[in-house]
Amino acid sequence: MYECEHPEIEEMVLKDRLSRIKNKVVILSGKGGVGKSTVAANIAVSLSNLGYKTGLLDVDVHGPSIPTILGLDDKKLLKSSSGYIDPIIYNKNLKVASIGFVLESSDNPVIWRGPAKNGFIRQMMSQIDWRDLDYLIVDCPPGTGDEPLSVIQILEDVSGAVIVTTPQKLATTAVRKSINFCKQLSTPIIGVIENMSGMMFKSGGGEEMSNDMNVPFLGRIPADPAIAESGDTGTPFVISHKSEKAAKDIEEVVLSIKDFCEKEKAVLNTTSL
Repeated sequence: MYECEHPEIEEMVLKDRLSRIKNKVVILSGKGGVGKSTVAANIAVSLSNLGYKTGLLDVDVHGPSIPTILGLDDKKLLKSSSGYIDPIIYNKNLKVASIGFVLESSDNPVIWRGPAKNGFIRQMMSQIDWRDLDYLIVDCPPGTGDEPLSVIQILEDVSGAVIVTTPQKLATTAVRKSINFCKQLSTPIIGVIENMSGMMFKSGGGEEMSNDMNVPFLGRIPADPAIAESGDTGTPFVISHKSEKAAKDIEEVVLSIKDFCEKEKAVLNTTSL
């Protein structure tokens, strides 16, 4: 990525970029392997299918998977004539950015410490020419470390966090940390999604944990092998299997996210009068 020689100008550009985004939603998980990026991609695609101008930002520096999930592995981020960077266009309503579009090869490791990650995330938000967006969905890596902290601090006014878990205790125990992370940073929690629900992963652990932590439960996405297959083939499940129950469950979750953001916006508008 291009290094800005004038930090004060970059800060002005960043504030302008963020002011043009109506809703900023971060997708978190307490641990890896819960299908967080798959959920993030399907949420973003569903919002775009509803007609909302949507951006999907993948800030998983060490393991970006959004390019593969959306079938965009061969794409690269390029500078436009304005000097800024054009996001990758997925469809007429969805723009995407990821470090995966910067690496020469998907096999190349990114060996960075915290400050470098923070600088990169800042650049992704200021140098990517997102323009006007209804929603920016930010796919964070698992845990409560540098990347999610940087995202929340840089965005400043996050609309809310969606936290993804699987039903088993091993996952929900880690997810509790993500919930407390949001509470400590005063980040609104939109709710918890129980992914891969049923079959070998059992069911109900995510809802039970949500009730215990006093946070909303957004719903279950069933364990369906076709969801994993759609990620491998680069066609999101809500497109490739849009008539399936799991796709309908994802769409219900998206409507809950939309309703939450609209209510939050209405409250902010009322309190500012």
